[in-house]
Amino acid sequence: MPDEANRLATPHVAAGVLFRDEAGRVLVVKPTYKDGWDVPGGYVEIGESPRAAAIREVREELGVDWQVGELLLVDWAPHPNEGDKLLFLFRGHVSPEQVRESLKLHPGEIAAARFAEDRELPQLMPERLSRRLAQALRSSASAQYLEHAVSPTLDH
Repeated sequence: MPDEANRLATPHVAAGVLFRDEAGRVLVVKPTYKDGWDVPGGYVEIGESPRAAAIREVREELGVDWQVGELLLVDWAPHPNEGDKLLFLFRGHVSPEQVRESLKLHPGEIAAARFAEDRELPQLMPERLSRRLAQALRSSASAQYLEHAVSPTLDH
């Protein structure tokens, strides 16, 4: 029988951001290191909160400093090749003026970025991701997100 430490889950944790433009389209990015499109985001580093990781990843991938807001959902999403995963999806806040500013895509990570209609998402990305986004897009409620028992502010 395995000891207690070997029975505890040690999932990889990732955080992404759902940005929509004034027409309601979703910002998607085309990573250079995997197939399909995704939302901006990535893995959480040691000592980093999921929200801080989302803010950092948006800055690194897109070269912009857009607001990362409330938590939309957390998905327990084990992957057959990558093991246990906890995926956090936050709502992004962006103005039409910010959308029009030039994105500065990280050339080693992001090949392209664009806004896509909700109906396009299942064709652009893996099924598990399009299902996750569909859930977030259908929900008007946000989940409660705390860091050290305190709700973080929108001003990073």
